[in-house]
Amino acid sequence: MQKKPQVIVAGAGPVGLLTALALARQDVRVLLLEAEPALTIDLRAGTYHPPSLELMAPYGITDEMHKTAIRVPRWQIRDRRQGVIVEWDVGEIADLTPYPYRLHLEQHRLTPIILAKLMECPQARVLFSHRVTDLSQTADKVTVTADTPGGTEQFEAEWLVGADGGRSTVRKCIDVGFDGFTWDERFVVASTTYDYAPHGYTLNAYLADPEEWAAIFKMPDEGPPGIWRVIFPVPPEEEEAVTLSDEMVERRMQRFLPRRERYQIKYKGIYRVHQRVAKEFRLGRVLLAGDAAHLNNPMGAFGLNGGIHDSFNLTEKLSKVCRGEADPSLLDVYVRQRRTVNLEYVQEHSIRNLRRLNEKSEEKRRQNFDELRRQAASLAGRREFLQVSSMIASVQRANAIR
Repeated sequence: MQKKPQVIVAGAGPVGLLTALALARQDVRVLLLEAEPALTIDLRAGTYHPPSLELMAPYGITDEMHKTAIRVPRWQIRDRRQGVIVEWDVGEIADLTPYPYRLHLEQHRLTPIILAKLMECPQARVLFSHRVTDLSQTADKVTVTADTPGGTEQFEAEWLVGADGGRSTVRKCIDVGFDGFTWDERFVVASTTYDYAPHGYTLNAYLADPEEWAAIFKMPDEGPPGIWRVIFPVPPEEEEAVTLSDEMVERRMQRFLPRRERYQIKYKGIYRVHQRVAKEFRLGRVLLAGDAAHLNNPMGAFGLNGGIHDSFNLTEKLSKVCRGEADPSLLDVYVRQRRTVNLEYVQEHSIRNLRRLNEKSEEKRRQNFDELRRQAASLAGRREFLQVSSMIASVQRANAIR
């Protein structure tokens, strides 16, 4: 790419890569800057909902994912004492999507697929080890300053998309607030090769418990038999070294499902969980997408999927602006659509999902389970729930905003 880019994208996670790819495929010159020397490995996100698969399909990404990913047509909400409360079958909304299931694939297995396709685009350029440190903008351009292997460099473009994660430098440089809160409890994730399916667990399940809830996901890992990822809450006062000790991880795994043998743990990690939304998704010629714009807890897998929806919503509009087919005010529609949906949908439902799991009041626990059972008792109720949990409803809501 010899000419000056029209758009600079900061961040080579899934959202940044998809943004760059979609723009390049729509004849927009794009430069992607990534702080790290290579694609990073993130062991958290890895569940994809039907609308995300539909959006990525025209680029050949979804087909590539299916070569190694795990289809999850059914998933459960359980209680530690009562067992299965509800088992949902995404196949009941097969008339609404060509992908009536959740798809499990580690995020770090998705990003190489997107990058390979991006590198085939003559309109795109990708620079690793280029950390964005500052930016400025005028009425007609954005100037980005980056630390590079050759020293400090500046890059100019008509637009900048900050897709550089929850600690977004782009967001901080434009001084946009990040409203919300951080959960007191942290999350610990442990991955084991032990197979939970013979115990009645679907490939994705959520276990409510007032003392120690859990969430379980089967991932393909390096291939058969795959790996089971289990998430637990960590009390605020518990020291990280204790949480990640072999003894404490084993204690939590045994409490989840007791067995005589010790669990073989392949990976483990701990992280903080946030519920935050940027006060602005656009400031002049700078736009935010993905975790740079919003963060939420992972109960429901709305975070990465919401970022994917941001990316395709934004690029459909930004490409028109770059080609002179639309006024820049079209980008304000992106802001209204995606910010509204994040506040009304992603934040609300992810918070509700987590509180359903960790509810301590016996009366409220009973009410929660009764409500779920009532909704699951009719086809109309199940379809309504599945449209919300699969994010089909959120995409429809966004599209209705003008």
